[in-house]
Amino acid sequence: MRFIIIICVLFFATTSSAQTQFINAAKVEYERRVNQHSQLDQEGDNQWIQEYKKQIPKSVADIYVLKFNAEKSVYKLAKENTDVKYLWGSKPSENDIIVKDFKTNTISLQRDVFENTYLLKDSLKQLNWKITDETRTIAGFECKKAITKIHDSVYVVAFYTDQIITSSGPESFTGLPGLILGVAIPRLYTTWFATKVELIEPTPTELAPIQKGKKATWKTLMVDLNKGVKDWGKEGARFIWLFSL
Repeated sequence: MRFIIIICVLFFATTSSAQTQFINAAKVEYERRVNQHSQLDQEGDNQWIQEYKKQIPKSVADIYVLKFNAEKSVYKLAKENTDVKYLWGSKPSENDIIVKDFKTNTISLQRDVFENTYLLKDSLKQLNWKITDETRTIAGFECKKAITKIHDSVYVVAFYTDQIITSSGPESFTGLPGLILGVAIPRLYTTWFATKVELIEPTPTELAPIQKGKKATWKTLMVDLNKGVKDWGKEGARFIWLFSL
């Protein structure tokens, strides 16, 4: 009898282990949604603002794609949206491509900033994440909530799953023990949430896109951004937060 019990325990333990999947290569679609009217509300309640609100949609949504394996990830806009009116300076660009290399712990980021295209090459950002007990299901995966700050005061809320072990996510976000499937930045009125996860391994070509632009690092990009918006007041800070993600 004791022998039979041991066999049963081993069987169920093996079955449970087989059901646990740890993914390190896939294609993920994210919906980035921005509340444009909330951004305008920060400019005050005047007639010009109210009239402008009538000309643009309250919120806009764009689809981004993240392709990754254990060594690299590539994040970019899936398709340019030509039918939507965006707030000035906030329209996504098909030129924006973010490559993260987990073997070298580096990032290669091509980004349009106003009238220039930058090619930033630097180390992956080191963010001080605080993992909480809160959970949420996103695209069929149970995710844990984590919180951090950028630019000293801008809170970022993320949801990651440890079922997908590649430490990547939308934009330049990384550093959690699993893939980030959801991000919210309240002060930017912007969210990124995964809508689809496909277990498709990217090809070497897909993980090595051609990139070009003015060479930069995180430090030099911040210098240029601060120069470009020095006369913009509070609105300038928002653009710095946006372009440095």
